[in-house]
This record gives sequence, C-alpha cells and structure tokens, in this order.
Amino acid sequence: MRELTDEMTVDHCPPAPTSEPPADVQVPGRHVAEVARHPDGRLAVITWSSPKIDPGLLNPALHVIENGKITDLGATSADASSPVWWGDDVYYIALTPPHLQGGNAVFDQRHRNLTAGMPACPVDLVQDDGHAPIMVVATGLDTEFHRLGAGLLARITGSPRPRGGDVVDGIPWGAQKRLRYRARDGLELDGLLVLPVGKSEEDGSFPVVTLVHGGPYDRWADDFQLHWVPSAQWFAHQGIASFLPNPRGSLGRGHEFAAAVAKKVGQEEWHDIEAGIDLLVAQGIADPGRLGIAGWSHGGFMAAWATTRTDRFKAALVGAGISDWPKQIARGEWGAFEAALGDGPEHSPITFADRIRTPLLIVHGADDTNVPLEQAELLHRAVKSSELVVYPGEGHSLRTREHRLDLLNRTRRLFAKL
Repeated sequence: MRELTDEMTVDHCPPAPTSEPPADVQVPGRHVAEVARHPDGRLAVITWSSPKIDPGLLNPALHVIENGKITDLGATSADASSPVWWGDDVYYIALTPPHLQGGNAVFDQRHRNLTAGMPACPVDLVQDDGHAPIMVVATGLDTEFHRLGAGLLARITGSPRPRGGDVVDGIPWGAQKRLRYRARDGLELDGLLVLPVGKSEEDGSFPVVTLVHGGPYDRWADDFQLHWVPSAQWFAHQGIASFLPNPRGSLGRGHEFAAAVAKKVGQEEWHDIEAGIDLLVAQGIADPGRLGIAGWSHGGFMAAWATTRTDRFKAALVGAGISDWPKQIARGEWGAFEAALGDGPEHSPITFADRIRTPLLIVHGADDTNVPLEQAELLHRAVKSSELVVYPGEGHSLRTREHRLDLLNRTRRLFAKL
C-alpha cells in the first residue's frame, strides 16, 4: 500500500518518483523513472523494465548518458531512486536485498551497499555539486542530515512544533511526549504520546486512541501531528489522548528491524503495539475501558487485525486497509510488495472476522487502485457491527476538502463513545 498524503506517508513502502523525468531522455526498451544531471551535462538515469509499478519497480537499472551514448551500469536492487552524482560516480537509494520489506540502503554505481549495518534508514540523497551528496536519514523519532562518507551535518529532533501548553495563532495544542519501551521479547521500541489539550499525565486516566502508521516501512517522527487522516492533535481537541507506536517493520531502525515483518505481517508487529498500550494502562495514562484504534492503509489493516486479536477496543477506524491478503496480492497494484509481507489467509482479518466484536468505521476511496475497494466491501459484509463509507472519485488518499471534513466528523462521532 503506497502513496503520499499531504503531510505524511501512510502506505506500505516509500513512494515511487513523483516528478516526471525530462521528456527527451530515453533508454530504448526501458521506462525512464528518474534522472540526475552532472554539472558537465552527463546524465545518471534510473529506468524500470515497464511503466507499470509491478513489475517495473522490481526490475530497475542504472545508466549513464553522455553525448547521446548510453552506458548501462547494470541492474539495481528493487525500488531504486534518488540518483546523485559525486565526482564521476553515481549513487542511489534502493531496497536492501533480498527482501522487498527490508528497508533502504545507499548504493554506489557498482551496486555495493554503503550503509550495511546502519541502525537507521536513509530516505533520500541530495546532489550538491562539487561536494559529497547529502544523505537524509530517518533515525528513530528523529531525522538527520549526513555528508555521504563524511558524517553528521544536522539533526531534527522534533522542532519546530508546538510543545505542551504552547499556543500557536491562538490555538492551544496537546502536550507531546517521546516514549521508549520494550517489547515482550525485550526489543527496544519507540513512539509518541499526545495528551488532550490542557492536560498532563498526572490528570489521567484518559480515553486513548492508538494510531497505527502506514507502510509498514514508515514511522511516526517527533513532529507536529496534525493531518487530514484523524490525527493526534485533532484527537487532543476532542479530549482524547493518542498513542503513536513504531513497531517492528517501521522506518528508522535499520534493515533487520524493517525485515522483521517479512511474511509475518501483524504478528510481532501487533504484540509491539499492544505492549505500548499495556504500558500506558499500567502507568495510569490510558483508561483500559476507553480504548480505540485507528489507521490508514497499512494502519487500516492493523486496526482491523487488532480487533481480531482482542476485544479491548471500543471502536476502530479502518481506512483504506487490507482485509484479504491473497486477493490484495492478486488485484492490487503492488502485488509483489504485498506478497513480501503476507501471502496467506492466516494474515487476513477476513479469516477471523467472526471474532470481531468492536464497532468498525470502514472508509475507502471508490477509485483506489493501491488497495481496491473490494477489500473494504469484504470486511463490511463479514462484520455486522460495521459501517462502510465510500468516497466517490477518491483514490488511496482523500484529496477533496469536503471528504476530509466528512471523515473527521464521522471519526469524531465514532470515538465519542469512548
């Protein structure tokens, strides 16, 4: 499940290139995806085997074009992007083999992994003519900027954004806290807690909605949590606290952490989320009788999946989520990437739909090609305590203001019962 919202990524893997390459750049028999220009005019070109995401993105290659002559530098790992020049060499980002759910790495033009073992995740390369490229790195809840091969330049640790008690343009915001906790097997995890406006932890216990991010190769960073998908600061104004976990499979902790969900989607990943909820209950922050869960795309799948694992949630928002993995693999546009996560009915909420007692608000775009509408319809038919809302003309993300406002209002009513 892949695509961008205005403020955050909510989908399975990093997005495909969003800018169109120059129309005059052509590589016979290949689809030109991204281009980087050397100061002397040479071009570094990433191509796909086909304009279609699947199989195109699975079969990228790197080329250099100089004075009209094309030099093939060979196949790259899947999902290659961000080509940059440094001197006479080309560098790029791609998925770490052999998994399609193993996180990004930086490669040179000989296709050597330059960031193997990094306990963080490169997310972008920026060409800086005459200097080493700048590498943007997701590291836990923070974002760092490095000179490739030369170390740290700067770190963003959550500012600028309103802290607890701050008022911006006359609007108060909920206090935000970084969380560190351990999974049941001892693995260290992180996440965020956002409290209702004007409240501190000592004022608990609160109704708490767990917000599951997309991807799963994405993350919650320590930045301002206000988006069109019902978000933590929006819930803060409803008197509801939010828990934003970064479970296994997330961006920001390196290859092994990302690959931990390959063929095991919803397994340890769910236990990581539940461990954080249990901690907030034990600390007196979360009221165990007033819990909800919400998510979009992969987060929508996890919200549905969670309600097949437990009855502790009083309401759930399932936004553009997968309910049947085999059908998604066959009919979604990212089939091979979905198959890398879960390829059998044992990973599907629909398989265990008879267990669901939690009221579901299921929302979906009518024209979603990433996760087809069929996924929402299957879940709705299987769960009596569910409402299905289909937004006409919308794809995997809602684009119109009217639909976004409708979603926010429906979600407010859903979680008012907490």
